[in-house]
Amino acid sequence: MSTTGTTLVIGATGTTGSRTVAQLAAAGHRVKAAGRRGAPVAGGEPVRFDWYEPATHAAALAGTDRVYLIPPLGDPDPAAVMLPFLRQALQAGVRRAVLLSSSAIAMGGPAVGAVHQALPRLFEQWAVLRPSWFMQNFTGAHTHARSIRDEGVIRTATEGGRVGFIDAEDIAGVAVRALTDGQAPNTDLVLTGPEALSHDDIAAIITDITGRPVVHHRLSYEQVRDRLATQMPAEFAALLAGMDRAIADGAEDRITDTVQRLTGRPPRPFRALAEKELQGSPRPGRYRSATP
Repeated sequence: MSTTGTTLVIGATGTTGSRTVAQLAAAGHRVKAAGRRGAPVAGGEPVRFDWYEPATHAAALAGTDRVYLIPPLGDPDPAAVMLPFLRQALQAGVRRAVLLSSSAIAMGGPAVGAVHQALPRLFEQWAVLRPSWFMQNFTGAHTHARSIRDEGVIRTATEGGRVGFIDAEDIAGVAVRALTDGQAPNTDLVLTGPEALSHDDIAAIITDITGRPVVHHRLSYEQVRDRLATQMPAEFAALLAGMDRAIADGAEDRITDTVQRLTGRPPRPFRALAEKELQGSPRPGRYRSATP
């Protein structure tokens, strides 16, 4: 790896942001850890940053030469706030930008796809990380994890479609290389775990590890869309439900060698992560009855 200046990590308290800060710091790199409250993050210098408060942007950018970009959560048009920031970042001396997108969203696609399209025109050094769905969706604070803990249920419109679920630690590992290697990737990188699994497979693995029954309830696109619309803007709910439908059609049934190729180590399989994070939990009697 090359010696770098300072990396600004936006969303530094989040699933991939916190891990990216930790891995950068462990490798000896200087990090500014940006979040809406400027909360302390292990390994980084905390700095307040809010996509929707431009007054916080200049101080966050000061002294940085590269940036890890996590789009504003739930915004169906993140380019509206991200592109002005990226132009400001370029003027402030940032030379490399690494964007977190999704395997489900191609360059020029909806939402963050528009930022992906603009990034190569703004920066000579860049990368777009397009990870598959996070394994942590089933173990952290995500809706799936909560329904697993509370009801023993995973609800999706994915039918039997398979996904190359990926550990957020592996995403962060690729992010660190994309940010700090002497040569920037200058491309988009589709990231997956080592195997493609259906949500039925995920439910079976969690059942086996925890000893508590977990089932996958197959909902329609409309049912998923309407459930999500109670938690987020309707347009974004429809986008996420549409991703479930794409999974059902086979869009995510693939694995790539990107993690191995960039980090030099194989991606972690879901069973290994679940054994670490779920073994011994939930406690007996935790689940209520499972209803669709």
